[in-house]
Amino acid sequence: MRLRTTLAAAVGALALLVSVPGPASAADGEFTYVYTDIAGKPRVGGVVDPGNWVCVTIPEAAGEYVPPAHTPRNHTTATALVFTGPDCDGDEYTLRPGGSASERLTLRSVVFFQRS
Repeated sequence: MRLRTTLAAAVGALALLVSVPGPASAADGEFTYVYTDIAGKPRVGGVVDPGNWVCVTIPEAAGEYVPPAHTPRNHTTATALVFTGPDCDGDEYTLRPGGSASERLTLRSVVFFQRS
């Protein structure tokens, strides 16, 4: 009887471990943008396999005295919400998977979401 109870508990624990989701990314792919480096030259930066509903402040465009990034390209499988301010603040624009915008759309942060 004790072996049966122990076995049932072990099977139940294994089922719980298998059913608990681990950390997952919201999307596969890369989100790219153009930023200006300290020498004033344009460079391409990016976020690879972003997390779901995790605000990403663009490190190269986070400071108050640096220009914002621009020309976003959403090569992920998630929708991207780009923000004109850091910490997902300011005006918000939506880029669907595969979407892009011109250099007129400036950004300092982005968040990704994918509906399950």
